[in-house]
Amino acid sequence: MVTRRFLAALLLLAARPVFTQPPPARQVVVIVVDGLRPDYVTADLMPRLFRLGRRGIAFRAHHSVFPTVTRVNGASFVTGAYPEAHGLLGNLIYMPKVNATKALDTAVREDLLAVERSGDPLLTAPTLGEIVERAGKRMMVVSSGTSGSAYLLNHAAPDGVVIHPQFTTPASMAAHVLEALGPAPPHAVPNVAEHRRAVDAYIKIGLDELHPDVTFMWLSDPDSTAHQKGIGGPAFRDALAASDAQIGRVEDELRARGLLDRTDILVASDHGFSTHDSRLHLDALVKPFARPLPDGSPDIVVAESAIYFRGAHDRARVGAVVAELQRQPPVGAIFTRDALPGTLPLDLARGRHPRAGDILVSANWNAEKNEFGYEGYTTQTGAAGHGAASPYDVHNALFAVGPDFRTETTSDAPTGNVDVAPTVLRVLGLEVVPTMTGRVIVEAFRNGPAPSSLAIDRSTVVAASADGSYRATAHLSSTDGRRYLDYTEVTRSLPQRRSGVPK
Repeated sequence: MVTRRFLAALLLLAARPVFTQPPPARQVVVIVVDGLRPDYVTADLMPRLFRLGRRGIAFRAHHSVFPTVTRVNGASFVTGAYPEAHGLLGNLIYMPKVNATKALDTAVREDLLAVERSGDPLLTAPTLGEIVERAGKRMMVVSSGTSGSAYLLNHAAPDGVVIHPQFTTPASMAAHVLEALGPAPPHAVPNVAEHRRAVDAYIKIGLDELHPDVTFMWLSDPDSTAHQKGIGGPAFRDALAASDAQIGRVEDELRARGLLDRTDILVASDHGFSTHDSRLHLDALVKPFARPLPDGSPDIVVAESAIYFRGAHDRARVGAVVAELQRQPPVGAIFTRDALPGTLPLDLARGRHPRAGDILVSANWNAEKNEFGYEGYTTQTGAAGHGAASPYDVHNALFAVGPDFRTETTSDAPTGNVDVAPTVLRVLGLEVVPTMTGRVIVEAFRNGPAPSSLAIDRSTVVAASADGSYRATAHLSSTDGRRYLDYTEVTRSLPQRRSGVPK
């Protein structure tokens, strides 16, 4: 007689995916520690990552992609390209086919699914998951970040695996993941339990069953904690310790299984971080310039740091908004599609895409220290965060260790998050696809050129308003045929007109 328990076991067995791929000769693990600044990595705060960096190669001039926000950089990690190619332009994105009057939140997977249901691709460049799958290899994602962030990393590969507290893809794996990992814990600050579950997923599903060639592991701290608690306090230090402990677990597990000598590990962050002083209110600055459309909705949409004019392009109206922004001290560098006086070209931020707005704004910044001694303030709202073109938001962390990478080395050659995917392909022996505008970090490899042998060029681009009262400067560095945006800064030389915008 067939019992209910036996039937349930059969159903669970049927749901369990069959993985026939043997363990690969070389695997790559990319651990993204959300919001990690290089100066957080000390022997006291993050001892495991500190030692990992000392054993391998540490990159001292690594760059986030601007806007320095999570999903823009997540897209750049897996496409090896800038927003000009992959088309995801902010944590909030304006997709009028989905919603003509307001931006979508890319932290929410359902908003990303709505983009796909509209008929438009989520990303307009191929992803690492797609590329390695076409080559007969496998990529998996485990994440304690937002559902949107996790989905974005491996949404396009037909058999792309994503294990997140809120969902699993492919859906056929969900029951098996629940059986192996148990129910997902609630998100917390610091997010200790979800970090542990992400690493458990890598160990129990990845190493035991999937045998992925590439794993992206996303740990949401210190970002999620620092947004709420700021930089430097007890909760912040606990958040660093929580992520550091999981990095140590990964290394310890690989060592115990005899896999460490055939695993290349890259630890990166998506962006840096700054303390905020809450003086910039972009929506309020732009609102007086909006006009009602026939349905009553405004003809200007602000999507995070991007400003969109709905309807026919009107250079004069764009210029009027730019002129007001230039008068406001909380506003930093301004990028535009048009060659307007005092604005930097959108191409400089590598953001000229059909989905891009008319204006892209960076918050202003300074180098003051917060109460815990961490430099870097921007004018954005909240306790702390990122998104600006300040050096504290742009410059982030990258370390590499493993059989293919140099040991006990530091590099001052500029690198960027767009370089991670091409470098992973080189490790796997695969060709870099033409859409990838990042470079292979050749100096990271044991058989590559010494980091000190790479020539580094530095340059600036300056834009000034017609009356000279506002001046924006972009600082750039270049090496190996690639250019990186180091940071922007602005100066104002005339007294600023006050407005009703909150200070």
